[in-house]
Amino acid sequence: MEKKRTPLYIYYLISLLVIAIDQVVKMAVHFNMDLGAKGQIKIFGDWFKLHYLTNPGMAFGMQIGFIDNGKLVLTLFRLAAMVAIGYYLYTLYKKETSKGLLICIAMILGGAIGNLVDSIFYGVFLDNAPYDAPTPWFYGQVVDMFYIDIWEGRIADWVPILGGDYMALWPVFNIADASIFMGITFILIFQKSFFGHETESSDQTEVKVEP
Repeated sequence: MEKKRTPLYIYYLISLLVIAIDQVVKMAVHFNMDLGAKGQIKIFGDWFKLHYLTNPGMAFGMQIGFIDNGKLVLTLFRLAAMVAIGYYLYTLYKKETSKGLLICIAMILGGAIGNLVDSIFYGVFLDNAPYDAPTPWFYGQVVDMFYIDIWEGRIADWVPILGGDYMALWPVFNIADASIFMGITFILIFQKSFFGHETESSDQTEVKVEP
């Protein structure tokens, strides 16, 4: 008896669940915490905290600062990536790829959309677009809150480029960032089992065409 496959919509529901949890947590933080160190809440000692901040750039606080309208470019890139990942999930399902890989892609898709929602809408609904943004639409800042405080302080002046800057060793992140990170990490860890059948199929095809 052939084993019944998990329906495709289940994987899109996983993405939707990630988006829902991400947005609920962000709203709870926005409406119940103060920005910055003033509103910081310790969860486990001094090393894991809730720390509300807004991030105009990419996941884990990275930014595109070397081009004009970098935020708009990033938001449009996220929009294109969302469509591409969503379609990639569909094609993988049609190829009968492993369930584990499909779940990982669904997690990455949910995380990408979660931060995209912030970028498109938060500048309007939460009024958190940078003061110099040409429009609040597509210039919203991403809400971050989870802070693993491994180390923070001032970098020694003699260090190239970063010398004299005050920074934290581990960036503040959110549910969407964590979902993307976990999805990618699991793919890297289990890539042999996720993609092994494709390699085997390719090897078998090569053997068949040999005279």
